[in-house]
Amino acid sequence: MSKSGLESALLFHVKINGIPEPVTEHRFHPKRRWRFDMAWTDEMLAVEIEGGVWSGGRHTTGAGFIADCQKYNEATLLGWRIIRVTSAHIENGAAIDWIRRALMAQATEPSPF
Repeated sequence: MSKSGLESALLFHVKINGIPEPVTEHRFHPKRRWRFDMAWTDEMLAVEIEGGVWSGGRHTTGAGFIADCQKYNEATLLGWRIIRVTSAHIENGAAIDWIRRALMAQATEPSPF
C-alpha cells in the first residue's frame, strides 16, 4: 500500500474510532521544511507513517534513517511526542490504540500550575 493509502487507512481508523481529526502534513519546525504526516497540534502529538520497511524504502536506507533521527530529535526538543507506525501497525489496530492512549494521557495529565 502506498504512503497516501496508509494515511487514508489511518485517517479512516481515526474517524470510525471517534478520535478528533488531525492536521495532515503539519509543518512543525520554525526553520526547516519538515512535516508530520499527522498532528494533533494542541496536544503536540505527531504520527509518522514509516512506509517501505520491507521494500527498501527511504526510511530504511542509511541516509534516510539518519535524516529521520535528526527530524525526530528536533521535534522532541520542541516538545512534540511522536508515534511512528508501519502498515502492520495500522492494519492490526496498534496505531489507533497508541494514538487513543496518547491523546487520553494528555487529557488526563494534571496541570503543573
